[in-house]
Amino acid sequence: MISDRVNVIGGGLAGSEAAWQLAKRGIPVRLYEMKPLFRTPAHVGDKLGELVCSNSLRAARIASGPGLLKEEMRRLDSLVMRAADANAVPAGGALAVDREGFSACIDETLRSHPLVEIVCRRLDEIPPTDGITIVATGPLTAGGMTEAIRRLIGAEYLYFYDAAAPIVTAESVDMRIAFRASRYEKGSDYLNCPMNKEQYDAFVDALVSAETAPLELEEEEKVFEGCMPVEAMAARGHMTLAYGPLKPVGLSDGAGARPYAVVQLRQDNKEGTLYNLVGFQTHLKFGEQKRVFSMIPGLEHAEFVRYGVMHRNTFINSPGLLNADYSLKKQGNIYFAGQITGVEGYIESTASGLVAGISAACRAAGLPAPVFSPYTAVGALGAYVAREGVADFQPTNINFGIIRQPELPRRLKKADKYERIARHALAVTDQFVKEEQEKWNSKGLQS
Repeated sequence: MISDRVNVIGGGLAGSEAAWQLAKRGIPVRLYEMKPLFRTPAHVGDKLGELVCSNSLRAARIASGPGLLKEEMRRLDSLVMRAADANAVPAGGALAVDREGFSACIDETLRSHPLVEIVCRRLDEIPPTDGITIVATGPLTAGGMTEAIRRLIGAEYLYFYDAAAPIVTAESVDMRIAFRASRYEKGSDYLNCPMNKEQYDAFVDALVSAETAPLELEEEEKVFEGCMPVEAMAARGHMTLAYGPLKPVGLSDGAGARPYAVVQLRQDNKEGTLYNLVGFQTHLKFGEQKRVFSMIPGLEHAEFVRYGVMHRNTFINSPGLLNADYSLKKQGNIYFAGQITGVEGYIESTASGLVAGISAACRAAGLPAPVFSPYTAVGALGAYVAREGVADFQPTNINFGIIRQPELPRRLKKADKYERIARHALAVTDQFVKEEQEKWNSKGLQS
C-alpha cells in the first residue's frame, strides 16, 4: 500500500469514481465533500454521487457513443457503472437508474472503504501540497475555489447554462388518458401522454408565453444544446417540439392510432412511484410549470415533487491546459475531472474521473503513466479536451465523431460501421486492462 494520500476535491460522479479507482489500487484517498454543510442550487441530497438532472445515462447499445462508453467503463471496473447496473429501472433502449439507490450504492461503497477518508468541508483553496490532487468540484464550482482554480490555470472560465426536468408522482398521472409503451413496440417502459393538434397548439402557445424565472446574468445566456430548456426549444418554431421530444414516431395509442404529439414520462425510481418528463428541462417559474405542464393530457392533476431548475455550468478552457489524462500540463501532480473539464454528461464526467483516478494511482505508485487509446470512447474524450489550437472550445457528449476509427471496408452502413468501431474499441480496452494488471502485478501491487 502507498502511504501518501491523494486528495480528491468533490464527491460527485467524477470525484467518486476517481476515489474508487485510487482506493481499489491500494492508494489512500482523502475525499473532500462540502455536503451537507453546503449545497449548490442543483443539489437536494447528502449522498455522494448525486444525480442532479435526469436519471438517464442514455443509450444502452454499444453501437452508440454512450453505450460504448458505458461498456468500456464496466470493463475498467467503474464504481458508477456498478451502481447504475444494480439500480437500473425500465427505460426502453436506455440505461436509467433509481437515483436514490444509485447514489446510496456509491456513498456506502466509499464510506465503508478503509482507504477512503471523507472530509466534510468546503475548500476555498487547493491543498498546498507537493502530493497529488484531483479537482472534481463540478460545473457549479463557486466561492474561493473558483478564484483558486483561476490563479492555478492562469485563465478565465468558460460557461453555459443547463436545466433539469420536473418529476411527478405516478399515481397522479391519469391512466385513462396516458398509456404505457416504448417506441416501435420495444416494451412498455414509458408513460405516454398523447396530444391532438388542438391540444398541441394550445400547449405550445402557453409554453412560449409563460414567465421564466429570472437569472442573475453578468454575461450572455448560452445554453448547452443537449439540455435546451423546453420553452427555448418551442420558441425556435411552432413545430420544433413535435419533431423533437414530443415526436409521435414509433408510438400508437390504445386504439392503434398515432397521436399528433406525445409527452413521454420515464420511471425515476425502482418502486415506479416517480416519473420525470423526458426532454422537459426548463427554467419557467414554478407556478408557471404547474399551470402549463398541467395542460398536457393525463397530467391535469399531476403532483409535482420536483420542479425544473436552471443553473450556470462553468468549465475551464482545457485545450492547452490539460493533458489527455486530465493532468495539468504545467503541474502534472494536479488533475481535473468532471464537467469542469468540458466533457458534458453523467457518464462522460465519470469517465474523466476514471482516467484521472487511474492515472493518479500510477503516479502515486511510481508506475508508468497509462495511455488511453483514442480508438476507445474513454480515450477519445481525454484527447478531445486536450486538443491544442482550439479557438472556440465547447463541451461535448461522447459521440463516434471524436473516436478514432480503425481501417474499415468502404460503403458500410452506418449501423455496421458503428458496430465495428465499438467492437474494436472494446478489444483495445480489454488489452489495456490486461496490460495494466501486468504492470501493477510486476511491482507486487493490485490493480
